Amino acid sequence: MNLTPYERRARREIDEWVRGNASLLAKAFDLVMRPVDWAMEQAVPAAVTDQAGEAVGQFLSALNDVSKWVDNTSTFAASARSHGLDVEDVESLRHYPLKDLDRLARTCFSQNAILAALSGGGAGLGGFALIAADIPILFMINFRLIQQVGAAFGFPMKSPEYRPVVLSIYNAAAASTRDARGAALREVTVAAAAFAGAADYRGRVRGTIADQSRHLPREIAKNLVGRKLLQAIPLAGPAVGAGINYWFTTETAKTAFMLLRALHLEYKERQ
Repeated sequence: MNLTPYERRARREIDEWVRGNASLLAKAFDLVMRPVDWAMEQAVPAAVTDQAGEAVGQFLSALNDVSKWVDNTSTFAASARSHGLDVEDVESLRHYPLKDLDRLARTCFSQNAILAALSGGGAGLGGFALIAADIPILFMINFRLIQQVGAAFGFPMKSPEYRPVVLSIYNAAAASTRDARGAALREVTVAAAAFAGAADYRGRVRGTIADQSRHLPREIAKNLVGRKLLQAIPLAGPAVGAGINYWFTTETAKTAFMLLRALHLEYKERQ
């Protein structure tokens, strides 16, 4: 199926995003955090870093368990109707113009970023004690965000077959590198081909989510966990926790938006 002029522009935007550098927000955040990152590396015990890192690994591993997948999109069709889209279910959105779906997807951004910031701010009051607990909550909020953005483009992403796509979005958002974005886009292309052909999709990388995690750049978990440890700074903890969670969720929103609209376009072209 041919793409509209708007959709062709969107395809160029996606390609530019993949080839581009980190966002201005990511660059500014990284610049501010560099000296603090160094100071925390000197002061934080290795055991604390390991504990927080383990929390990330446990959440990613949980995605391999079907029972851990929850449907956060059950009311999304109603939300789409409230925005003027006459649909019976989420899958029907695949046949709507991308311009309408872009607007719908963007409605998911702010609520999740604010929710993540509130979680980080609250956890920042507890220092080291609440950091390990806040990390799974942060990932779950972002998982909810990814599901909602996927639903906006017609892919409810409520079953484990989508886990390679979800993992690629996490990877690209946290790493914020061209290589990670390029790998994620290739994963989306494989997924679109499988969905369009009603074929079984298992992802480009075989194995469980734990196996797939070994292919992620090692510094991703380290960088995120290291910055989360800044929440332990006395008095500044709530502000730092809120800021880090907001940053990560904003990056996830942008990444999910680009990759899942790419999934929509790839699927449409193959119909």
